[in-house]
Amino acid sequence: MSSLGQTAWLLSSVVKLWGSAGLLLSENIEKGDLDALPDVVGDYATRTGGRVVVTDRQGIVLADSDPSGRVGTSIAAEPDIARALHNQPTVADADESLSATMPGSSGTTIRGALRLTYPMAEVNARVHRIWGALALAGACILAAVALAAFALARWITRPLRTLEAATAQLAEGRLTNPPDATTGPPELRSLAAAFTHTATRLQQLLKAQQAFASEASHQLKTPLTALRLRLENFEPYLAPRAHGSLEEAIGEVERLNRMVQGLLGLARLENSATTPEPVDLDTVIADRVAMWEPLAAEQYVALTVTGHRAGPVWALPGALEQVIDNLVANALRVSPSGTTITLHRAPGAELHIIDQGPGMTETDRARAFDRFWRASDSHHDGTGLGLPIVRHLVQASGGEITLHIAPGGGLDATVRLRSVANFSRDSSGRPRPGPASVTVP
Repeated sequence: MSSLGQTAWLLSSVVKLWGSAGLLLSENIEKGDLDALPDVVGDYATRTGGRVVVTDRQGIVLADSDPSGRVGTSIAAEPDIARALHNQPTVADADESLSATMPGSSGTTIRGALRLTYPMAEVNARVHRIWGALALAGACILAAVALAAFALARWITRPLRTLEAATAQLAEGRLTNPPDATTGPPELRSLAAAFTHTATRLQQLLKAQQAFASEASHQLKTPLTALRLRLENFEPYLAPRAHGSLEEAIGEVERLNRMVQGLLGLARLENSATTPEPVDLDTVIADRVAMWEPLAAEQYVALTVTGHRAGPVWALPGALEQVIDNLVANALRVSPSGTTITLHRAPGAELHIIDQGPGMTETDRARAFDRFWRASDSHHDGTGLGLPIVRHLVQASGGEITLHIAPGGGLDATVRLRSVANFSRDSSGRPRPGPASVTVP
């Protein structure tokens, strides 16, 4: 036998089977129907593949399924027959066979004995067939359970997949395919309906904000321009000593106009949700340096680009141009004549914009990205919105910006971007960026 458990199980089954056969044979012996014994024994041996031996109460062989058996001889001296004639069943496990000897009794009266012997090969074959049937039944049950589980999982997860797709669309600023709120568990249907309602409301609020920014841009430009013209028209009618105050008022109007434009630009940035795209950083740097060089030359400030080529990086469309313009403008505003503004490309898609101006204290650098904040010793007419806009654009592109003290004095504005070479490609071969974390300043 292949294992002790199989042996015990098989022996118990054989004992039960032989008990039923022994009862049947004992009834034939009791009735004296000895002529039917060979047929009963032969039929049973043919059906089971074992050898059957039947004796009377004295141990004389009455029937043997083996043609060469000892019918008519006494085998009462054999241990298993002797025990069976004393109403004690015996089960023996030999190397090549498995046998059981059972008493044939009627109540407490012993009518004879029955010995059933199976070849071990036949026993193993039966065990293998039974285990095969059990394995097949188990596989069918597992397949049915797996199919039911798969159908149930699809039913449960389908609303989640549509909700995921709708969330990705909403992150891009649109919701063309709302999540399915008609299938799945009641809790998921309720969640999908709540998400659709919330997304619709958010879209309405965003559209209202965008409309306000657009309308305010047009509505505020006209009165500010008119106010500036009226102030300039007052100049011929004012005393010379009031001209200084008039120029300060005109300067404040111009600063207010720039502040309004900055606020509207920041509002448009916050209301927009654009996916970063590959942008050639080296090309953008070359274009912006060419644009700023004439103005820098007027102030006797040089612009230089250093470092190895950076290659393509992930950025919002048009974001790098605004970032470099704002940082170069800030650097040019504080750079003394005869100094140099350096745009240095460092490994890891880093861009350093370094000036040789007065620099900033640690406290000022910590607050530089706050809206409307201006250093106490500032002598320029900035609005305090340039660096917040820069930080928003950099973070929306998946990067970060920090301010440090430059090695030779001045300020080092470090922009860290995501290199396209560090990301995998999709099935069409295009670079695939990771999710960009956007933090509104």
